[in-house]
Amino acid sequence: MNTLTDKARSAKHLDGFIVIRMESGAEIRFPVAENHRLARGTAQQLNNIEISPFGLHWPELDEDLSFRGLLEGDHGQFQKKA
Repeated sequence: MNTLTDKARSAKHLDGFIVIRMESGAEIRFPVAENHRLARGTAQQLNNIEISPFGLHWPELDEDLSFRGLLEGDHGQFQKKA
C-alpha cells in the first residue's frame, strides 16, 4: 500500500483496536492500549476521528498519527511506568 496514492475510507474504534480501512481494501489495525493518549479515551472520544490525506486526528484527545508512521509500527508514544 502506498499512502501517497491510497486513501483512508474509514476509521473507527472496535473492540480495543483502531481499524482503518483504505480505498484499496487494505486495513491498518492497532491496539488502543499501545498509545497513552488513546488508552485514556472513552469509546465516544475514540470514535471521534478526523481523517486527513496524511493521517488521523482525535480532537478531544489531542492526538495525531500519520499513516506512514502507522505502517512502520509507530502507534504513538506510550509512557511506561517506572
